[in-house]
Amino acid sequence: MGVGRFVYTAILPLMHDQAGLSAAAGARLATANYVGYLVGALAGIFAPALVRSRLVLRGSLLVLTATLAAMPLTDGTAAWLALRLLAGVTSALVFVVAVNSLLHRLREHPAHVTGWAFGGVGAGIALSGLLVLALRSVADWRVAWWAAAALTALLARAAWNLRPESAPETPSAARAQAGPGTLRWFGALFVCYTLEGVGYIVAGTFLVAAVGQGSPGWVGTGAWVLVGLAAVPSAALWSWCGRRWARPDLLLAALLVQAVGIALPALVGGTAAALVSAVLFGGTFIGISTLTLATGAHLRFPRSVALLTAGYGVGQILGPLAVAPLLHDGYRGALLPASAVVLAAASAAVVLRIGFPHHMLVVRPPGTPDGDRRPRATPEACPGAAPHPPG
Repeated sequence: MGVGRFVYTAILPLMHDQAGLSAAAGARLATANYVGYLVGALAGIFAPALVRSRLVLRGSLLVLTATLAAMPLTDGTAAWLALRLLAGVTSALVFVVAVNSLLHRLREHPAHVTGWAFGGVGAGIALSGLLVLALRSVADWRVAWWAAAALTALLARAAWNLRPESAPETPSAARAQAGPGTLRWFGALFVCYTLEGVGYIVAGTFLVAAVGQGSPGWVGTGAWVLVGLAAVPSAALWSWCGRRWARPDLLLAALLVQAVGIALPALVGGTAAALVSAVLFGGTFIGISTLTLATGAHLRFPRSVALLTAGYGVGQILGPLAVAPLLHDGYRGALLPASAVVLAAASAAVVLRIGFPHHMLVVRPPGTPDGDRRPRATPEACPGAAPHPPG
């Protein structure tokens, strides 16, 4: 999923130089992928049978691989739009099935164990960047897409026998309801996460192209590799921190760090700034999703994950469209507005911190050892949690 969804970021500069893809058309292709991703995520939420189907998993793996291989075989923005839309749908379904399986099978393990599995998204980003770096001598956008398809096929083969969750969970009779006054806190969380969707996706789409404008050719793709490497442990580390510090405080800190990381290449030129930016961005975007999901579960707001998913998805769709008019003079002009939007998300996180009910009881899932009373975002404690894909 990490390769299938995010390799476009690494290949975008090649398509811009060789395939005649304009900056505005590049933004539309990104938006098509995000629309498809939202459709796939919501399908997993509202049609839960999909996320328990091995046929859906295997079919999505095959179709996702085929969309990458077909990119060089088509000509024109319309065909590319359709392929990236389909890639978005299938990458979301792949991730949804995997997360359901993980949450079902690892529920008795500490949260950081599942966090390491979420790091697979970062590993896919890093591999996609390394792939494009390795093809620098060829420097052909078609070869890059075919190589990405081959890599995705290898990873699909490794995931072929993943067993989805075999049966729906029996709802817990003790499932708690949202407490009084949670609407204000959840509203702040929803606004925060929607704005994060806008700001994060602009950097996630245009960071390589923006860095490449003022740096040697390898720096942009190298920065993307660092984004992936930093993302691999991020969910596990932020989850571990959540055992020691309040999640609203961590969410605020992660948003501030990400805002600095996004703005850095636009404010400070040079290779060092680009690489630091990559580490700050990669180390926060999956962590922010993890923290938000856990906070929504803590508040016990009805269908919190579905609502947060929708807001985040809409934000990702709006982000590239909002900055498209700023891309005429290059991609760097999009980074400062994106950073400002993430700062606005941090402001919403400040509101979330005011009077936050840190000691609200979260129902323990059946079978949790009596000695382990830490709140967890499990399928029982947070219905529908599994379909939410960070990133």
